[in-house]
Amino acid sequence: MYKQEAEKQFEKQISEHKLLLHKVCRIYAYTDADRQDLFQDIVIQLWKAYPKFKGDAKFSTWLYRVAINTAISGLRKKKDFITSYKPSDLPLHLTEDASSQIEEEKSQQLYKAIEQLSQVEKAIVMLYLEDRSYEEMEAILGISQGTLRVKMNRIKDKLRQLTKTIDYGT
Repeated sequence: MYKQEAEKQFEKQISEHKLLLHKVCRIYAYTDADRQDLFQDIVIQLWKAYPKFKGDAKFSTWLYRVAINTAISGLRKKKDFITSYKPSDLPLHLTEDASSQIEEEKSQQLYKAIEQLSQVEKAIVMLYLEDRSYEEMEAILGISQGTLRVKMNRIKDKLRQLTKTIDYGT
């Protein structure tokens, strides 16, 4: 009986936080197939760790920690993961709304720049874009708030430089 209740609760939590998981997959995997594989790996690790979740932190904080650690450890195991899978350049489609096309191009440029960051830097950026507080980031990543602030400033500078130098023609 307890196992069925735990499974239902787990499924409910995963369903409620599916977008967070997809964001982690988007940051750490570059093809649809790799994102699906990473999503499955994360869910498996979450299920394995679920009995140990005590509720000391918010579920989303715990989920982020497990998801990011799974993504990073998967990259360490598969060193060629980053270098062998590059995102394909999407063809530009003309739309009636030019501003949405510009926003999409900016978004693609940002993701292309984020791909060039280290795993830890990617995690910090993802949490920052999620409007997570430095306190929550500290709980998720295990990095002090002061260090996170310094790293975030450096990452912003790095992203500014990277988005200036990205060439879509290559």
